[in-house]
Amino acid sequence: MSTGPLQLDSSADGGNPFCTRRIRPGAMPFLFAAGQSADAMVARLGENAWRGQIVGPHGAGKSSLLAALISAIQQTGRHVLWIELHDGQRRLPGGFRELQQLSPPAVVLIDGYEQLSRWHRFRVRRRCRIGNLGLLVTAHHSVGLPEMFRTSVDLESAWQVVEQLQRGYRPLVTREDLAQRLRQRGQDLREALFDLYDLYHRRNPQS
Repeated sequence: MSTGPLQLDSSADGGNPFCTRRIRPGAMPFLFAAGQSADAMVARLGENAWRGQIVGPHGAGKSSLLAALISAIQQTGRHVLWIELHDGQRRLPGGFRELQQLSPPAVVLIDGYEQLSRWHRFRVRRRCRIGNLGLLVTAHHSVGLPEMFRTSVDLESAWQVVEQLQRGYRPLVTREDLAQRLRQRGQDLREALFDLYDLYHRRNPQS
């Protein structure tokens, strides 16, 4: 997980590069490894009848990767329905109305799919199968769909994220700071970045 060049406006976030709006899923472009790309992954998704899963631990970039695929999916002429589930959500927000109204060609993206109850997962998959809709989900473990990508966090890739975030700002967070927060947070990069917000503010009170 990492980022490409960012358009920075330090005045908009009080001078802290780790503010929520800059580290939320989709705010940082996903950096694919050599030989990988959004287009290539979407092509493979198409080969799997537009069904797939992105698997990985919490805070390892699953949401950012899912967001990075939206444009490539739309470029194939398919509509995208994005559904984001938060902790404890056992059913689709707003019910099944949007899903029932969706018609092909379309792909349903569900971030946090394993949070749905077994019954609601069954209903989603049944609707997508009967309606000829694609289904791409993120989960912490396999949910029985073809695996498209498995995310993980290591210090090198995480440091690339921090370097990009601090570009255009005072570089007050070091590689050692990041390594310590990752250890404390069990390699959860998202939580580590939240911690770095507080650290950056302590070192730069004006932020």
